[in-house]
Amino acid sequence: MNKNKGADIDYTNKPVDKQGRKSNLSMFMVMLGFTFFSASMWVGQQLAAGLDWWDFIWALLLGGLILAAYTGALGWIGAESGLSLDMLSRRSFGTKGSWLPSAMISFTQTGWFGVGLAMFAIPVAKELMGLEVTPDSMPWQGYVLVGVAGILMTASAYFGIKSLTIVSYIAVPAVAILGTVAMILAIRHGDAGLVEQFAKGSKDLGIIAGAGLVVGSFVSGGTATPNFTRFAKSGKVGLIITVIAFFLGNSLMFLFGAVSSIYVGGNDIFEVMLNLNLFYLAVLVLGLNIWTTNDNALYTAGLGLSNIFGLSKKTMVIISGIIGTVAAVWLYWNFCGWLNVLNCTLPPVGIILILHYFANRGKEVPEKQVDWSAIAGVVCGAVVANLVHWGFASINGMAVAALCWGIGRLIKTSIKDR
Repeated sequence: MNKNKGADIDYTNKPVDKQGRKSNLSMFMVMLGFTFFSASMWVGQQLAAGLDWWDFIWALLLGGLILAAYTGALGWIGAESGLSLDMLSRRSFGTKGSWLPSAMISFTQTGWFGVGLAMFAIPVAKELMGLEVTPDSMPWQGYVLVGVAGILMTASAYFGIKSLTIVSYIAVPAVAILGTVAMILAIRHGDAGLVEQFAKGSKDLGIIAGAGLVVGSFVSGGTATPNFTRFAKSGKVGLIITVIAFFLGNSLMFLFGAVSSIYVGGNDIFEVMLNLNLFYLAVLVLGLNIWTTNDNALYTAGLGLSNIFGLSKKTMVIISGIIGTVAAVWLYWNFCGWLNVLNCTLPPVGIILILHYFANRGKEVPEKQVDWSAIAGVVCGAVVANLVHWGFASINGMAVAALCWGIGRLIKTSIKDR
């Protein structure tokens, strides 16, 4: 058992040591690839429908700033401590209390992994094979595509951070370059410039609402930031790389989605490339785009389930991959709404990790079974985030979670002082 732990290149249950730290370029590629997800292009489409060009830019900047503050803090913590999200949760939620955030992140990331597989397989089945795919019918060839993609993406998560890095080195430049070229070609084929094209249609969203969409698009996935930045050289490096990579990656995805919507009428850059008769490049970009996020999602799920069940990360990655692959098509048609509801539960986890870490930075944290103030914070924060429709849902949830955690800390301090 000790031998297996020593050979654990993913440092599942211990801090990443100096030998395990990665180069700045490798970390940048992994973090940038994490944000390359087709679902973010859907948000870009919504932004383009509701905002003109300059309001679109301001929404990106405001939402990006909020995301930068949240994910940047988690990036710093992960890199400085060398600990994963789940190991940090053991300190702030307690040994058994950490099962709650681990279960939440594992469930949502396995769900998004399955959705991502279908997001690749269904368009390819329609365009490449000419198959008719509906919520009630999926030909067997489509399931084969799901299965092959599931095996490949599960394999990269199985082999850990080294495999994730290799995939990112291949996918990130390819998606960024080909996607940008397709976007420029789409603009050149249009009859108006960006500003003029953005001005068309009803613009009824507003900058604040647009920024809310920007934040909501990746705030849940961003909660898993420590799982990757713990391999960075230092806390400062983890912070800088996270902020730059997330802002750049998300902005590209929003632009791809917005441009495809206003010039072609599609949902993402895949449809732009199809309309430009770049079919095989479109399939390549779609596959690599989803792969870079899906293997990160499954890697995160594996770490979370390993914390709960005490089995190896590799074992839990396989189990999660099988579940996500088998349920992929059903998840795509039936579960996206539920996953978005569950996404609101993760920011409260992140803010409690941040508060606990900086409140106890440099101190010896005594081991406990359950921190009930942290648990109450997540539960209450999640309820408020889902039910209160004012402002930013994720920020509302974080504010309530922070308040619950702070009150609990004050109560525990007053009891100790008696």
